[in-house]
Amino acid sequence: MPPTQAESVIKNIIREIGQECAAHGEIVSETLVAFMVKAIVLDPSNGFHMDRTLIKSDVQKLVKLCVTRLLDNKNPSLDTIKMQVYFDMNYTSREEFLQEHHRVLESRLGTISREITDNRSCAREELESLYRKIVSYVLLRSGLGSPTDIKIVREATAALQSVFPQAELGTFLTLSKKDKERQLKELTMIVTGIRLFNRDCGKGGEGIDDLPAILHEAIPGTTQHIDNQLQIAQDLAFRYTAILEKLIQNPLMSQELQSYMLKEALFNIRQYEIFLQIILSDIITCAQEVEMMTQQLAAQLEQLKMTVKSKTAVPTSQVFPVFIALSNLWTNFQDETVLLSVLSNLTMHLEPFLGTHEQLFPEKVLKDLLDGVTVKSDVYRIKEHIEDKVQFPDFRKLEWLFPETTANFDKLIIQYRGFCGYTFATKDGLLLPGNPAIGILKYKEKYYTFNTRDAAYSFSENPERYIDLITEQAKKNAELIQLLELHHQFETLIPYSQVKDVDKYYIKPITKCESSTQTDTHILPPTIVRSYEWNEWELRRRAIQLANLRQKVTHSMQTDLSHMRRDNCSQVYPSKDASTQSKQESSTCVPRPQIFIAGIRGGQSKTTHGVKVNLTRAIDET
Repeated sequence: MPPTQAESVIKNIIREIGQECAAHGEIVSETLVAFMVKAIVLDPSNGFHMDRTLIKSDVQKLVKLCVTRLLDNKNPSLDTIKMQVYFDMNYTSREEFLQEHHRVLESRLGTISREITDNRSCAREELESLYRKIVSYVLLRSGLGSPTDIKIVREATAALQSVFPQAELGTFLTLSKKDKERQLKELTMIVTGIRLFNRDCGKGGEGIDDLPAILHEAIPGTTQHIDNQLQIAQDLAFRYTAILEKLIQNPLMSQELQSYMLKEALFNIRQYEIFLQIILSDIITCAQEVEMMTQQLAAQLEQLKMTVKSKTAVPTSQVFPVFIALSNLWTNFQDETVLLSVLSNLTMHLEPFLGTHEQLFPEKVLKDLLDGVTVKSDVYRIKEHIEDKVQFPDFRKLEWLFPETTANFDKLIIQYRGFCGYTFATKDGLLLPGNPAIGILKYKEKYYTFNTRDAAYSFSENPERYIDLITEQAKKNAELIQLLELHHQFETLIPYSQVKDVDKYYIKPITKCESSTQTDTHILPPTIVRSYEWNEWELRRRAIQLANLRQKVTHSMQTDLSHMRRDNCSQVYPSKDASTQSKQESSTCVPRPQIFIAGIRGGQSKTTHGVKVNLTRAIDET
């Protein structure tokens, strides 16, 4: 089926369901009907297939099921879906709300702004009428009083004339349209600052409410009301959880009580609690902004008083910036007032979606069910297993994050809004808060917490199995898609209020560990040129010095006392081997000396007489 044809069929189905509900006296929005249609189709028990084209009988069955669900006034699941749709349609982030609020104010001022900027008056009466329109524009834009109150108009006119006399209208009319609009905004801020200063001095301020005092009184009251509602919702959620735990241990009792209704009631009250926490967070931010702006307002007024004092004339360059700052601060006070009012109304309109609790589970019934049961709060459950941490050596292939090793541990986006996925999957949708101190499992760039260490170990053995079980449970109870933030699995059901928050699911953990590094003091050889001189005068001094040295003669002398201190050095050539060669070889033979001594042996006489005879031959005889 082509996309345009499918869209047309869906619109017809939604329109038919709305008409059927209206015929039974129930007015439902198209957004609620569209969500219900998707919820019915997702539920596998209804027998619809996403990849099969709907035939006529399927459409009739779908319409009948949707009408039946939408007309069931005693169904906590329907109340939860209605609450989610209402919150999604009426809640926006602080930044988006202020942008939309300013856009609406600009659109309301568009008519009178065009009347002023497009004016081409020349006559005196027409110029006076134009000036009155400018005064009205200033009052409407500032929001400080009604343009129909004569006292307020006179005060605003006097303040405007002090900075923009009527005689300057001629110059104003010669400006371009954009410059006229810019000057109108500047005049509004300056006049607003003047009126606020006069009000602080007790000389004016007609029709100006004391917004800081109103906010300081309203914010604590609103916060107290939300805290009370939050406490009631949490107490009821704790009691429902305790009863469901009791029913899980006693299956026979579960069949008699219809535990699925109690489970849906738990989903309803948990969703209400989450919405209250979101609103309370915005109100706390509002209180912080008001406190900061109150201090800034007092400082600006004190600075203005010190500048003006009793002077008759003050330079505009000194006071106009302060007037503009006062105006901007007051505009912020007005924004906070409107934001606080919207959040208060939103809180009040969420309460009707809790009506089924008293009908299905009155106080007497709850007391009977809680007989012999210990009701535990979320904080108590977390403290109960605070010491049971996951042992890191038990897991080699999975990554676990702990507070002491992860810098942004508190900022990680936990799956299922921080509830234990293992308990929800194995105990038929029981919502128990996860305990991050046990350890956060990182699996496929997503983070999971568990209420006990055993649950963490069991889930980590086969995460895909439990993730699929939770997805199947969400198909049966469509309100779980927003309650547990399963939008990445059901992209077509992402609420508008969270479409722009998709990037928040990609916050990466910043892990910490003990590490050390060592580097050389100087890895590369130094490249500093010691002889470099940047000072030009120092270079001139050196040049003059060298020039003078060229004309000088160096003398040296040696005295008796210093001559032995002189360093002497000498240079010698080392000996070398040398040989010569002659043309003729010759040799000589020297006779061997031979000497004979006779008479040594003795003779007849007693005295021995030796005779020495030289027998050596002459040289020439050899």
